[in-house]
Amino acid sequence: MQREEIIDAYREYIDCLNAQDWSNLQHHVADNVEYNGRTIGFDGYRDMLVEDFRAIPDLSFNIAFLVCDPPMIASRLSFDCTPMGQLFGLPVNKKRVRFAENVFYEFRNGRIRTVWSVIDKASVAAQISNHAGQYGL
Repeated sequence: MQREEIIDAYREYIDCLNAQDWSNLQHHVADNVEYNGRTIGFDGYRDMLVEDFRAIPDLSFNIAFLVCDPPMIASRLSFDCTPMGQLFGLPVNKKRVRFAENVFYEFRNGRIRTVWSVIDKASVAAQISNHAGQYGL
């Protein structure tokens, strides 16, 4: 795939996630997808995303910026959401939090084959701590 094709495919993938269009996710993600060094397969990847949306009903993937060097694309995703209970093991409990994810993808045969994700969990912890201090918790 050429650079512009990967960028377009990635933007379509993000649109698919935000629409929670699980029936079309297989057009974007390989059957044997790897996530952070572990093969979880398409079903495991889809289930992870479905669970994310269950835990965070207002979840929206927002591209802050992209860098593409085929077959790789890197993205900084920004989130502004209100998780229902715990997030990353932290008791968010319907508090609004903002955080970012730095994620790298490798495309093979037109689909995402490998994903490396680093989420800024420390910023969520700091916000939860600020909420607790603000309300005397």
